[in-house]
Amino acid sequence: MNVIKRATAPTPKFFKLLRNIGLSIAAAGGALMTAPAGLPHGLVTFANYLIVAGTILSAVSQITTLNDE
Repeated sequence: MNVIKRATAPTPKFFKLLRNIGLSIAAAGGALMTAPAGLPHGLVTFANYLIVAGTILSAVSQITTLNDE
């Protein structure tokens, strides 16, 4: 099964929940990155990690499919 078929195949309910959590984590990181106040360097670095972790969690959860065989 190629990537396009996997991305468009049905996703199990648990992984839909994980995908939404990942999107929320990435959005929280993005909100921290675009904050108008000058944030400490450590918080900006943490926001970068949130964006990466949320994006990876969402992508992996999206390509998980049901095995009907």
